[in-house]
Amino acid sequence: MTVDEGFFMKDLFEMTDIVDAETEFFPLLSSEDEEQIKAEEVPEELPILPLRNTVLFPGVVIPITVGRDKSITLMREAYRGDRTIGVVAQKDPDIEDPFVSDLHTIGTVARLIKILQMPDGNTTAIIQGKKRFEMLEMVQQEPYFKAKVKAYEKEKEIQNQEVFEALISSVKDVNLQIIDKSPGIPSEAAFALNNIESTFYLINFVSSNLKVDNGIKQKLLEMTDMEEKAAKVLELLTKDLQLLDLKQDIQKKVKVDMDKQQRDFMLHQQLKTIQDELGGGPHDQEINELNENAKNNKWSKEIGKTFDNEMAKLLRMNPSAAEYSIQLNYLELLVELPWNEFTSDNLDLGHAKKVLDDDHFGLDKIKDRIIEYLAVLKLKNDMKAPILCFVGPPGVGKTSLGKSIARALERKYIRMSLGGVRDEAELRGHRKTYIGAMPGRIIQNLKKVKSTNPVFMLDEVDKVSSNSFTGDPQAALLEILDPEQNNTFYDNYLEVEYDLSRVMFIATANTLSSVHPALRDRMEIIDLSGYLLEEKVEIAKRHLIPKQLKEHGVKKSQVRFNKQVLESIVENYTREAGVRTLEKQIAKVTRNRAKYIAMEEKYDAKLTINDLNEILGVPRYQKDKNITNDIAGVVTGLAWTSVGGEILFIEVSLSKGKGQLKLTGNLGDVMKESASIAYEYLKSHSELLNIDPDIFEKWNVHVHVPEGATPKDGPSAGITMLTALASAFTQRKVRSKMAMTGEITLRGKVTPVGGIKEKILAAKRAKIKDIIISQENRMDIGEINKDFIEGLNFIYVDKMMDVLEYALLKDKVKQPLKIQ
Repeated sequence: MTVDEGFFMKDLFEMTDIVDAETEFFPLLSSEDEEQIKAEEVPEELPILPLRNTVLFPGVVIPITVGRDKSITLMREAYRGDRTIGVVAQKDPDIEDPFVSDLHTIGTVARLIKILQMPDGNTTAIIQGKKRFEMLEMVQQEPYFKAKVKAYEKEKEIQNQEVFEALISSVKDVNLQIIDKSPGIPSEAAFALNNIESTFYLINFVSSNLKVDNGIKQKLLEMTDMEEKAAKVLELLTKDLQLLDLKQDIQKKVKVDMDKQQRDFMLHQQLKTIQDELGGGPHDQEINELNENAKNNKWSKEIGKTFDNEMAKLLRMNPSAAEYSIQLNYLELLVELPWNEFTSDNLDLGHAKKVLDDDHFGLDKIKDRIIEYLAVLKLKNDMKAPILCFVGPPGVGKTSLGKSIARALERKYIRMSLGGVRDEAELRGHRKTYIGAMPGRIIQNLKKVKSTNPVFMLDEVDKVSSNSFTGDPQAALLEILDPEQNNTFYDNYLEVEYDLSRVMFIATANTLSSVHPALRDRMEIIDLSGYLLEEKVEIAKRHLIPKQLKEHGVKKSQVRFNKQVLESIVENYTREAGVRTLEKQIAKVTRNRAKYIAMEEKYDAKLTINDLNEILGVPRYQKDKNITNDIAGVVTGLAWTSVGGEILFIEVSLSKGKGQLKLTGNLGDVMKESASIAYEYLKSHSELLNIDPDIFEKWNVHVHVPEGATPKDGPSAGITMLTALASAFTQRKVRSKMAMTGEITLRGKVTPVGGIKEKILAAKRAKIKDIIISQENRMDIGEINKDFIEGLNFIYVDKMMDVLEYALLKDKVKQPLKIQ
């Protein structure tokens, strides 16, 4: 036996059209009917009809479709008899032929009202629930179930009538709201509900029509407390109403969105019709412009074929689709990129040399390299551009030199800072499939300058972030900066090869230590070391002062810098290899004079040293001075920093103890190792210096490098530490106005170090006369401009004892320490 799955109140009203008007069919129960049902006795035995998809409640009339042979037999015999049957719900509706164990024990006595033969051939019965019963024992299973039964427990008396009436009223109100908001339920249902007088029937009628699982309906059937039953029914109805409200809100929103889309579509169609009448819409104009620009491009056949294919895709797309704008942007990039668009190089070598000399003072090595490139380009037009890398401290003119090269060649100029770049996609671009995708910065910049052979400055290449989870940008630079590969550069957004071989890439860096070795190998490294005092003064005269006067609106006659003033600014207010801080100090002086000019106050246009003290304050930096040789154990060394060379002092102090070695001054591991090597070498060769070997066990040694807040590391202070230790233990004077740099080994060798030019400049600033360096650094001296080393005496050494022989005088210091 099955019941139609979608059965609710509407089915009952539709069934009234089929049932003959003379049948006993009364869907509504009056109070008298309720009393009559309660007074009826439950028979001792009943034929049992299993129901699959519903639960029958007392007083409720439902139609059921009869399908099983057992059920049809039962219905026909019962219809010929007293028409009374027992209806029990199945525990599992999917079981076709249930056993006794598959049925609930609580059911409803039903009266068979009518059996109908439906137009589709099915048999439908209309039954009405009477009273609840409980099955005690199944006495027959064939041809249908028959069981001994007894009446189920009576409903408990209502304890609080007011609360119960409020519950019934709420049940009715919520149910009416559901009927009102459900278009599938006929309006007659509300009329029927309002006319139900019996609270007993009302609760059962609503329970029967709930959209809940049969298990919940069975629990409602078995409840004996009417208050509890009414409260549960109200809870279920409220959930149903909330779900209905939510469903209506969603449908309303969808309808509003659909209405807006339909409206927009109609407006777009009307607008398109109007634009067609006026001569084409904006999308057509864009496509026509792209095709027109494509005709004038000098791209290869492969690129032209790619453009045609992508244009065909665009024409098949709906202009309102999101992909349309992506495709349009891609085609615009293809058209706007400079394909084989070159600027003509000015191959006049004299002009190029003049431009470079006008813009930069010094830097002869770099200027010669540019002139060489132009000379070869003049002889061979299709030469690949070199990949240069300018390495040097800040402010020496690396970036501005790139602009001067572009001006000398009369090429377009691009500067791209790589500082902090951590995503490979910034250089290679993103794939078009990503939202917001765009080409890499290389392609973007070429698109801006409209040239395939610009001077492309890659600034701060040593600041590129590597080992990122988004890809290594340095690895992407390997292809960009390789003349053998960059003629087929692949951008992820462009998706076609682009020739970068004509681009003159110039990279800049402060240090090569953080640059990938493979990347260093692809570039021609050109070192830019710091400037001498004379060079800085000349740069200030030629470039910095005119620039600042122009920027501040001051005439040349209104502020005059003489050589003495400029030298004072360089020596006392700056400490750098370049001229960036020098320019700031000149700007500060110029602003001071601009104030007097604007306020029309009297002032002296010619600047003096006293004026600098008033404007710039007390000198920030004292000139590096080498320590006098009156103190044993103090030696001047030379160091390299990122802002140029510096002099540093190694100080050694002895105190009675047990031979411990202490190192201070914020020293790195390499520098500490150099101190240990120097100390051990001195102990093993003490007899050569007339030092008693036993005193090393009696005296503690303290090695200190001043300016402890500054981290220091590297092996170049090795010979300086050895000399300071030897001076302290022998109490002999160190040669005055002398500095040294070199690495040491336990074998007694002095090995070469780097940063020689910067160290020599620092020595010259400090008025050093003698410099001790490794024999193998002699070739570095040969590459330095003779003006830089004028007045300096170089002592080339190969062995550590040679250092001590020259550096230590025979005389002892005043008041020598008695070491024994």
